[in-house]
Amino acid sequence: MAKLSRILSGIQPTGVPHLGNYLGALRSWVDAQSENECMPMIADLHALTVPQVPNDLITNTRTLTVALMAMGIDTNKSILFRQSRISQHAELAWIFFCRTPVGWVKRMHQWKTKTGTHDATEGDMIPSLNIGLLSYPVLQAADIMLYKATKVPVGDDQSQHLNLAADICQSFNGHYMKNVFPVPRGGKHCS
Repeated sequence: MAKLSRILSGIQPTGVPHLGNYLGALRSWVDAQSENECMPMIADLHALTVPQVPNDLITNTRTLTVALMAMGIDTNKSILFRQSRISQHAELAWIFFCRTPVGWVKRMHQWKTKTGTHDATEGDMIPSLNIGLLSYPVLQAADIMLYKATKVPVGDDQSQHLNLAADICQSFNGHYMKNVFPVPRGGKHCS
């Protein structure tokens, strides 16, 4: 039987997965892997948008990998990988950084919430903020486009980022007058 969709979804290695992670996303990853090309990603580059203790990040990445496999991610059916091990994530992100207007990412609700800039004013008054927090939705777009994922299950908190990824995709394709990347679509579940 042919696989239906190429599904990419990620989880940050910032702690031990809990029941909410399982019920919200991970269970659907397990269910979808029989009929889809599933690519569960350990999003360790995304985790760097907040300060991390290096040894804790390494330990959390290993713990998460084991937990995902224990929950039923089958490496014979899915491609389980660590984002930072594939340099093309950062390389494609750089290309997208150079083509994405700053205004597009400054409109993201999560950026406004974390900077307290709901009125779209400058967020540079908060010294603990880093450029990674602003730009990680562009890295997320690169994650999606790199694998030409056709389905990206996201929760409500990430739907605006998926819309940005679609905008970046359409802008890139339009600039080069070629459908280099398929426009991703979302949903709360993989299947």
